[in-house]
Amino acid sequence: MRVHAIVEDLATAQAAVAAGATVVQLRLKDATTEQRVETGRPFRELGVAFVVNDDVEAAIELGADGVHLGRGDEGAEQAMAAGLLLGLSASSRREAAVAEFAGAAYIGAGPVWATPSKPDADPPIGLDGLQEICMSVTVPVIAIGGVDAANAAACIRAGASGVAAIRAATDPALRTAVDAAL
Repeated sequence: MRVHAIVEDLATAQAAVAAGATVVQLRLKDATTEQRVETGRPFRELGVAFVVNDDVEAAIELGADGVHLGRGDEGAEQAMAAGLLLGLSASSRREAAVAEFAGAAYIGAGPVWATPSKPDADPPIGLDGLQEICMSVTVPVIAIGGVDAANAAACIRAGASGVAAIRAATDPALRTAVDAAL
């Protein structure tokens, strides 16, 4: 779970895997379940863990390894009942503890830094906030929000098990930075 590539299409997913991504997360924010399923069909063949963002039904239909749900998303119980790896988002120690208690297999913690990929994101938690979250849970923490090759190692040093990226998902230097910090 070192490098999560958050992608919208197969070409980007393939490039991310070639660059060293260990998890590919299909994120189509305004799509229907049917659109996510159609787009996600070839993702199972990428040879890495496959996670669907925000849509338990699509994850189940695709035979995905997991689903990542934001704080406002429903379906955690359904995801666990279906045997999906459950990722939940958190931006504070309290939210992370609640997510772990709810059955999260990993916590997506952030945004660590401001990110242009999600203009409605919460205020950045910084490395101190990330470290607090990492120290408050026993499940792996994946740092997200403004993460790139220049700052990924700092996330690992703060206690994160891995990082997630959209803009830097296809940059091989991201995986190199994470591996060097572990």
